[in-house]
Amino acid sequence: MKTTKNYLLFIAVILITTASFAQEKLDAKTFAYNTGNPADWPAELDAVIAAPNNHKILLENDKVRVLEVTLLPGEKEPLHHHQWPSTLYIMKAGDFVDYDSKGNVILDSRKFSQPSTYPLTIFKNPEAPHQAENLSKTETIKLIRVEMKQ
Repeated sequence: MKTTKNYLLFIAVILITTASFAQEKLDAKTFAYNTGNPADWPAELDAVIAAPNNHKILLENDKVRVLEVTLLPGEKEPLHHHQWPSTLYIMKAGDFVDYDSKGNVILDSRKFSQPSTYPLTIFKNPEAPHQAENLSKTETIKLIRVEMKQ
């Protein structure tokens, strides 16, 4: 059973990676977060530790960590970071805002030049401490994050 689960997760990672080449291309500046040095970020702000209700580990080994990320309508997740580069497969989302550790807006989806279509696959560099807020009253944000350990 465990082997089957690992095999299915492996297939999901391959599909997500492959899908990233077929998705619409967004301006890299849209997702250009200030990163800094991940070695300087507090370990207790790792996404799985700081925001466990939003980040569930599906698979982890020495090369990759695959997370299921969920943000309910109206929810603002706790402050956290992602220390490794990631590919995100966003299955569904409404409007959202992402804030830095001081509460400044990093990204507001309502300001995109055109609405995003889902599913959507994007690449992101490590993300310094931040927190996202789901502005939708009805739509859950749901994605798979594949973190590539270095």
